[in-house]
Amino acid sequence: MNNEEKLEKAQKIIASGLDRKGAADILWLTGIGGHPVENLGELRLYSDFLPRVDDFGFTESQRFLHFLWDALDKSPVGLDAGFSIPFRRIVAKALFRKCGKNFIAEENVRFNFGQGIEVGDDVFLNRGVFLDSKGGITIGNSTGLAENVQVFTHSHSESDHTKRTYKKVTIGNFVVVYTASIILPGVCIGDEAIVAAGSIVTEDVEASMMVGGRPAGPIRERRAEGRHGRDLHHLWLKDGLFQGE
Repeated sequence: MNNEEKLEKAQKIIASGLDRKGAADILWLTGIGGHPVENLGELRLYSDFLPRVDDFGFTESQRFLHFLWDALDKSPVGLDAGFSIPFRRIVAKALFRKCGKNFIAEENVRFNFGQGIEVGDDVFLNRGVFLDSKGGITIGNSTGLAENVQVFTHSHSESDHTKRTYKKVTIGNFVVVYTASIILPGVCIGDEAIVAAGSIVTEDVEASMMVGGRPAGPIRERRAEGRHGRDLHHLWLKDGLFQGE
């Protein structure tokens, strides 16, 4: 069975409502066969034990979608971008609160509640991105998060660790957040902004501004040379592969 056939089968299984048997069948497709169907009924994710699980909850289908997203990276087929990128797209469209067209996620992208994530069209998440989506995360069209970017939406009281505050993070359109940057709760990043590598963003970022540092502060306006929107050519892979649909 080639990749196209595997992806078509996985999509049909997910679209029909993912249950234990469907999850087991998809595990076979990803090369992790042999997991007993009955054991999947006992499956509990790390997120099942997080404080906001009572607010988000998991249907059986959502729990298996989370499981399959993470399980893919445990299989050699996860290294096959021709399969893994479209597969993650199929899962995201079924699991995220919103997932636009041409979504691309690389290896080891992690999140705690896919139901708290909204992404627009042509969004790119590079290797090792972590989305703490408990407070909600919105990512606009044609925005890219580079390797090991972390986005946090909750914090703890210093006097009582059980007291938590949740604040949504909003990242606009045509934004680039470079490698190993950290976005803290409540931050809003304006359209066409750039976050320099290794930054810690604690405050809102104005549109078309480059920020950097720890904590991040304004550096200069983006050198866009009069280009805006699609003219910025936010094509993430060679020749815009996976973005032509």
